Amino acid sequence: MAGQDTLDDYHEKRDFARTPEPPGEQGTETARPVFVIQKHDATTLHYDFRLEADGVLKSWAVPKGPSVDPKEKRLALPTEDHPLDYAGFEGVIPAGSYGAGAVLVWDRGTYRNLTEKEGREVGVAEAARRGHVSVWLEGEKVRGGYALTRFRTGKGEAWLLVKMNDAGADPGRNPVETEPRSVVSGRTIEEILAGREG
Repeated sequence: MAGQDTLDDYHEKRDFARTPEPPGEQGTETARPVFVIQKHDATTLHYDFRLEADGVLKSWAVPKGPSVDPKEKRLALPTEDHPLDYAGFEGVIPAGSYGAGAVLVWDRGTYRNLTEKEGREVGVAEAARRGHVSVWLEGEKVRGGYALTRFRTGKGEAWLLVKMNDAGADPGRNPVETEPRSVVSGRTIEEILAGREG
């Protein structure tokens, strides 16, 4: 989908008079695209994995968060595109709103697209439509190659997020458990809920 249409679902689900989330518009591509992983304590605690592509953040909800162990496959459920300025959002989405709960920036950085077909690069938005995206993340907590692969289409569309076996792999490390704080404010999800400043 081209143009502003890619953010229609995002805007329709939110009342910006109530939520502190950024209304945002579609941006322009940057030379070094960003990624963000946001910890989101909504109905269930999960991690939102977002990749900048075509001026928006392509997004997947990852219930268990990303792993740095290549043997672990993490379920990833596609969600609506988000505006680029959502990458810096931390705060509490009020009760009764879509996605109600606390959000923190668990990790962020830039990434390189590794997706290819027949030796030619496939853009991330196109790769997402085709069902396979490979990227190299340069984050503060997670680094190296990751692949997102769709394994179920239709109403129950689902993907897998898997760490590639490279220098960033570490089966003995579990950053989701051991590194709960925001890379922006240093706060925990509980501190954001309690309204403590970072």
